[in-house]
Amino acid sequence: MAKTSKKTSVFVCQSCGHQISKWMGKCPSCGEWGSLEERQPMAATVGAAGGKGTRGAGLGAGASGGTDIGGLAGGLVPNTAAQPVTKIDPTIAQHRRSGIGELDRVLGGGIVPGSAVLLAGEPGVGKSTLLLEVAAAWAKTGRTVLYLTAEESVGQVRQRAERTGALDERLFLANEADLEQALAQIDAVRPELVIVDSLQTMHATGAEGVAGGVAQTRAVTSTLTSLAKLTGIPIIAIGHVTKDGNVAGPRTIEHLVDVVLNFEGDKHSSLRFLRGIKNRFGATDEVGCFEQTAHGIREVHDPSGLFLHHRTESVTGTAVTVVMDGRRAMVGELQTLALNSEFKNPKRYVTGMDAGRVSMNLAVLAERCGLGLNDKEVYAATVGGMRIQEPSADLATGLALASTAARAPLPLGLIAVGEVGLGGEARRVPQLTQRLSEAARLGFTHALVPKHCHYDVPKGMEVTEVATLCEAVRHCGLGRG
Repeated sequence: MAKTSKKTSVFVCQSCGHQISKWMGKCPSCGEWGSLEERQPMAATVGAAGGKGTRGAGLGAGASGGTDIGGLAGGLVPNTAAQPVTKIDPTIAQHRRSGIGELDRVLGGGIVPGSAVLLAGEPGVGKSTLLLEVAAAWAKTGRTVLYLTAEESVGQVRQRAERTGALDERLFLANEADLEQALAQIDAVRPELVIVDSLQTMHATGAEGVAGGVAQTRAVTSTLTSLAKLTGIPIIAIGHVTKDGNVAGPRTIEHLVDVVLNFEGDKHSSLRFLRGIKNRFGATDEVGCFEQTAHGIREVHDPSGLFLHHRTESVTGTAVTVVMDGRRAMVGELQTLALNSEFKNPKRYVTGMDAGRVSMNLAVLAERCGLGLNDKEVYAATVGGMRIQEPSADLATGLALASTAARAPLPLGLIAVGEVGLGGEARRVPQLTQRLSEAARLGFTHALVPKHCHYDVPKGMEVTEVATLCEAVRHCGLGRG
């Protein structure tokens, strides 16, 4: 009696596609909870002779002695013939200016024909408003745009367009939550740019589940990406994010599209940042700056001005530094304050900076420079909602704290750039020439930087090299250091 083979199920993660033989609550590959679904394994590959085999089974010798793979192709003829790379038109994938300079900066020069772009961001950050203004800027260059909205009515979008100055006859609106109907709209309008708002609210008839589900989101994204490649029409789609800040839906959608952008901002600030997470046509280390106003999203070409408080006299506890956000240099002001504490363990209040690095600077000042604030409550913050994560702000942070401890202000027109180690040494930072140039452009005349750095001195600026934080403290006349 012949044995019947036992059919075993596999469990596939709907987020990353990882397969395992038994169900688990958490995917061992990507860490997503509740993402594993049971699937039947695919049948073994059948060779040309009808027997079961592995990949490549049934391949026979061709007329020229090579391998005949026509059987595996099933007699199909390619839709398009393969071409030598030298014969392909290089202008096909050239960037086209969108009319929004900060967006073009992040995209690497503009929108590429046939590209699929995903714009993610938290609710209320201004994704729809930004893309409506992108659509209007594109339309004002004489090109047709189709804005497909599944979240709002066309009347609501029209009101926003009027408020933001985005009215144009070449900007078409359609309220479509059904993917097939959306494709029909694209076929009827034949636009040169399509905007979809949003992926999670659009429904594909042939896919399982409800709109916003794993299967639906994947199907919608896959179809729109294929359409962009087939027609050469660039498509920008809005995607929701989870509470963790990740793009909602399966992670495969990030692999399907060409570009993933993140639009972020603090709810207490009008400043918005556009960052590239993935970009097949350019770098991902650029950042675009915008400001949300009553009349829409506006570009900020000089973000440094938002992070500085212009003073006519020095104030104790303040220092200025230059940080790099991607390839963009931004000047920011740090402010510190120290008060007597009623507690045995004084508290540290830090906003906009890394609290760990502030504590490290306090320890270095106390141990290496003799400027102790251990018995004080210390407050440290940035100006204008700026967030500083890189260690190049250490030298400025240490000087601001030293200024507070010595109750003496730093000189006007001074900036400080450099990382500080636990030994108190000032360490080199990258892109120093660009940082100094940005500071000089804003009128700063004196800079403190670590020794042994490679940089060009901007016209009108004096640069002093220091080996340690204590040397910088002495240079500024803030105590014995």
